[in-house]
Amino acid sequence: MEFRRLGLDGPIEIQPRKIGDERGYFSEIFRLDEFARHAPAVQFVQDNQSLSSRAGTIRGIHFQTRPAAQAKLVRCLAGRLFDVAVDLRRDSATYGRWVSAELCPQQNNQLWVPAGFGHAFCSLEPNSIVSYRVSNYYSPEHDKGVAWDDPDIAIDWPSVADPDTLSAKDRNQPSLADLPVYFSMGDS
Repeated sequence: MEFRRLGLDGPIEIQPRKIGDERGYFSEIFRLDEFARHAPAVQFVQDNQSLSSRAGTIRGIHFQTRPAAQAKLVRCLAGRLFDVAVDLRRDSATYGRWVSAELCPQQNNQLWVPAGFGHAFCSLEPNSIVSYRVSNYYSPEHDKGVAWDDPDIAIDWPSVADPDTLSAKDRNQPSLADLPVYFSMGDS
């Protein structure tokens, strides 16, 4: 596995190795010992999967607050994604900055989004399937978000991104400037 830092302290793009032959390929998607050398050891407790039937579907920017904060390991099983992590650690020098990775099955890559970061994505192809493992259970009372198009974050969304695909929840998220202090550097 190859682990690539993306310019912020925390998120990592992970490229599992494929061993292929005429039948297809085999790949180790996750190994705790390898992962723990590059990111904090984590215990995943829940696997989630979503389908975005339309290209341009925007989901996020989502996160959960303490004590239910979640770290996520995100993969694209079908289609293609523009996947984003936003630093929400108020005392971080990179607070409000974002990084992205394009995820797809052909690349077999993943994005590690630590606790203290918001997560969002845009489907780049129809019928994109996202799978992500999380380090804490879903908790409705700790489920939060920030506006996908906040100018202080200024994500450079792909041209296919369609605001009409936003959920009712995502249409009404607060701005970064209006977020309380949810995370600090010690949370990731």
